[in-house]
Amino acid sequence: MAKLSKITPCLWFDSEAEEAAQFYTSVFPDGRITGTLRYSEAGQEHHGRAPGSVMTVSFELAGQSVIALNGGPAFRFNEAVSLMILCDTQEEIDHYWTTLGEGGDPTAQMCGWLKDRYGLSWQVAPAMFPELYADENSAGAQRAMLAMMGMKKLDIAALQAAFKGE
Repeated sequence: MAKLSKITPCLWFDSEAEEAAQFYTSVFPDGRITGTLRYSEAGQEHHGRAPGSVMTVSFELAGQSVIALNGGPAFRFNEAVSLMILCDTQEEIDHYWTTLGEGGDPTAQMCGWLKDRYGLSWQVAPAMFPELYADENSAGAQRAMLAMMGMKKLDIAALQAAFKGE
C-alpha cells in the first residue's frame, strides 16, 4: 500500500467504495488504486460488515491521495464539499465533464459544477480561472463572472472573450 498524503480526503460511501475508486481512476490518465483494506471480525457489532468485505480503497488522482470508505448509508455527499479539477484545455474540460457527469444528476450542473453518479460534486474549471477573477472589481472579471453564471459546462474561449470584452 502506498503512503498517503499528510492530508487525504476520505469519501464515505454506503458500499460502493471499490466501484467508485475503479471508476475515478479510469477517468484520470494517471489514476491508480494504491491499496485495499478489508473488514475483520473485530468491531463487527459496530460496523456490521462481513469479514473480508472491502473497508477502504486508497487511490490517487493527479497525484492526490484519496480514500474511499464503505461506511454504510448514514452519510451522503452534498455540495458543501467538492473536488476541483483545473484543466489546461477545453478538451480536458469536455473529457472530465462528460465522463464524470455520465449517470449523475443533470439538475446539479451549473458554473462548472456537476454531481457524479455517486453524488459527489466536482468543479471542472479552466486552470486560468484565478487569473480571470484575481481583481474582482475589474470590468473583465465582472464580464467573465456574468458569462460563467450562464454556463453549465465552462467554455474557456467564451470566458476569455467575455473577460476581454469581445
